[in-house]
Amino acid sequence: MSNLVEVKDLVKKYRGASPRDGDQVAVKGVSFAIRQGEIFGLLGPNGAGKTTTISMLACLLTPTSGTAMVSGLDLVKQSDQVKQHIGLVPQDLALYPTLSARDNLIFFGRIYGLRGKALHARVNWTLELVGLADRAKDAIQTYSGGMKRRINIAAGLLHKPDILFLDEPTVGVDPQSRNHIFENVERLNREGLTILYTTHYMEEAERLCHRVAIIDQGQIIALDTPKALTESISGGMIHLGIVDGKADALVEQARRLQTIEEIRRVDGKLEIQTHHAQQALIGVLEIANQLDAKVTSLEVFEPNLETVFLRLTGKRLRD
Repeated sequence: MSNLVEVKDLVKKYRGASPRDGDQVAVKGVSFAIRQGEIFGLLGPNGAGKTTTISMLACLLTPTSGTAMVSGLDLVKQSDQVKQHIGLVPQDLALYPTLSARDNLIFFGRIYGLRGKALHARVNWTLELVGLADRAKDAIQTYSGGMKRRINIAAGLLHKPDILFLDEPTVGVDPQSRNHIFENVERLNREGLTILYTTHYMEEAERLCHRVAIIDQGQIIALDTPKALTESISGGMIHLGIVDGKADALVEQARRLQTIEEIRRVDGKLEIQTHHAQQALIGVLEIANQLDAKVTSLEVFEPNLETVFLRLTGKRLRD
């Protein structure tokens, strides 16, 4: 399977407000490839660098350094040609509120160079795809947030792009529109469209993405299939709050339990990596009881992408 997108050491810096501030580095040398026909996820918290990365790939921002190829075209040297091969659905709605959905799509279709029957055929197809053909004549300002996002997706598909960039497409949408977006993404991918999907919802990445790059503070810290990433942390994780005077003794004894891979103190809590969360929890609580250690909090995290992120960064995806 060939790569549709190839990114190597991509960096984006912004100048500080004053010379003292120095440069702010939003993206710190990310490298990845997106295969033809896959849904590739960028998973990370708000401010991690997802939107900056997608904006560079969509030719909205010029990289400070590094290289990227999209459909065999150089991102910087051939940016006008790159734009013809991509569809962008930005996080911020790019629609005219007083125009109808159909008029919005006709306007954007003309920007892409579509005319006549071809334009109207694509407008009709995208309206059917996003389930809003019956509301095509209504002004966008009468739509719910989820419906607006669905029209936003329709606009990004008008010119039949090689790859669709979806930047946090379900933020603030109602459950019905969210499910509709999922179904659209899955259908488009079955029909051969390659998709780059950014999100901070791990359940979306687990459902939709063939491979996921976990990004934090502008760096990719893990990249694999959701299944492989989840399996990499084995049985799960436990966070246990213990009154400080007993914590060291508990750590020393808990390390002898066979179900525990690793135990460490992080931000006033015990972070326990385990082969089997339930058995480890029973063992640790028995030790705490023997030591007469007061448990102040308890959280058990079953293996999923949230747990992977927590293990790698020490914080949750939505922090």
